[in-house]
Amino acid sequence: MLNVELRGESERLPLYEQVATEIRRAIADGESKPGERLPPARDLAAVLGVNANTVFRALRLLRDEGLLEFRRGRGVTVTGTATQRGVVLSRARDLLQFARRQGYHRDELIRIIESL
Repeated sequence: MLNVELRGESERLPLYEQVATEIRRAIADGESKPGERLPPARDLAAVLGVNANTVFRALRLLRDEGLLEFRRGRGVTVTGTATQRGVVLSRARDLLQFARRQGYHRDELIRIIESL
């Protein structure tokens, strides 16, 4: 069963990222296993006190990472565990957020990474 709760320490992240992070954590911790259906996005939004579009955006992000699958008429299903790719994507997003707070633009960060 999915137990998602937004936490204060990640309040600098956009709200959809906070939601995605908590769902990612729940999957990694085994609270939601491959094959399990997630509660409807509107229900998650109501529990979290956020707009349903925020939850939909988080779910799409996790789908793109390969953690979730959208099935017409069957809802959103967990397809895997937090994979290495998902971890790398999460850390890359964290790095991008950090770089932006330090005044770097995306293209500058890409040049820095390419120079390594």
